[in-house]
Amino acid sequence: MNTHNLICVVPIFPYFCVLHYLTTMAQFELTMPKMGESVAEATIIKWTKNEGDSIKIDETVLEIATDKVDSEIPSPFEGTLIKKLFNENDVVQVGAVIAIISSDANASVAETPKTVAPSQQTASTPPPFSVVETPAVDFSNSDKFYSPLVKSIAKEEGISLTELDLIKGTGQEGRVTKADILAYLPNRNKQTTTPVAEEIKVATPTASVSKSTVGVPDHTVLVQRPAVSVGGGDEIIEMDRMRKIIADNMVMSKHVSPHVTSFVEADVTNLVQWRDRVKKDFEKREGEKITFTPLFIECVAKAIKDFPMINVSVDQTGTKIIKRKNINIGMAAALPTGNLIVPVIKNADQKNLVGITKNVNDLAIRARANKLTPDEIQGGTFTLTNVGGFGNVMGTPIILQPQVAILAVGTIKKKPAVIETPQGDVIAIRHFMFLSLSYDHRVVDGSLGGSFLRKVADYMENWDITRND
Repeated sequence: MNTHNLICVVPIFPYFCVLHYLTTMAQFELTMPKMGESVAEATIIKWTKNEGDSIKIDETVLEIATDKVDSEIPSPFEGTLIKKLFNENDVVQVGAVIAIISSDANASVAETPKTVAPSQQTASTPPPFSVVETPAVDFSNSDKFYSPLVKSIAKEEGISLTELDLIKGTGQEGRVTKADILAYLPNRNKQTTTPVAEEIKVATPTASVSKSTVGVPDHTVLVQRPAVSVGGGDEIIEMDRMRKIIADNMVMSKHVSPHVTSFVEADVTNLVQWRDRVKKDFEKREGEKITFTPLFIECVAKAIKDFPMINVSVDQTGTKIIKRKNINIGMAAALPTGNLIVPVIKNADQKNLVGITKNVNDLAIRARANKLTPDEIQGGTFTLTNVGGFGNVMGTPIILQPQVAILAVGTIKKKPAVIETPQGDVIAIRHFMFLSLSYDHRVVDGSLGGSFLRKVADYMENWDITRND
């Protein structure tokens, strides 16, 4: 099972949207809401309301997308949409006014919107919320987000989308900034940046550290796609935005990290018997069902404290190791669409089992309801994926960049086993499970990877059957 930083549709609740009274007290400014500490802008992907349409409270006005999540923005006010200040596919920064809503269907905008139309702007001082037309470059074919200013520079310099995608970004989440594209221009002719249409680009991911270099990524390679024939009865299905991001992330991760996978088989009989014994009382006392996932996360968090060099990242230069202070464990959760998303249990080592269980259940429920926020699916330092939930005994998962390891737990099966006792060896029925750890061989050798995996299994096997969490 491959896990990655997938996206989901997230309703942004009304109190996140900032409304300002205009001059008539009947008109309001709907602004781009804050969607997380690292999210500075979003792309409008669809207006669900047109100018003149009536809007009910909490009714969706538009859909937006970031590189983390897709979101719906509802209206906190009942009225009429009288002005849309941006078009679909426009990139808008957080806090910018995106629409005017009036409680009077016959009202008109009382003053000129604060966002100036592109035609009224001067080339020397492009405003941060401007929308620049770029007919020479079709940005709809890229899954990356570029600011209007970067698009404008690309248009003026004749930079194609393929070439633009190759520029190393130093902005938040690796985005290309004005400084990046301007620094790239002097060396442009020295680079080979126009691959043929059948080639795909793979670049090093951006870790959350300061960048010292700009320009075309040092580790960018071009991979030739194979020719694919289409038969008469074959069906061609266009990938949606989520699937394209998944595909890009998987190819990128396999290129960036030399993957190695180690396996152990753990006797988890104590863990299974303890859960069977306490689950009814636990649910009655805490109001929460306790699954195996919180138990696994507790064991992983303990093992990470024993082997902290598993909880690291490699910076973009590939020469520095970032040792993470916090232990934030991502857990793969199935979405109604069949895709996966990875919400993160922050500071898992500081929570007791009750706290982990409540956190796990809350995130899992809201993931299935498409109600996770951007902050809840980022910041992970290690990932756990349960392939056993699909009846698989083991898997070789792909690392979620920029982490360096991911653990897959298989299905739990009863097996006969030889048990050593003071009276001699006996054969008993035990519960066994395979654990598989994929790790980045640049910084995690077999000794560290294998020892960490064995330690996780030890914590599972030595689960205290008498504990009363």
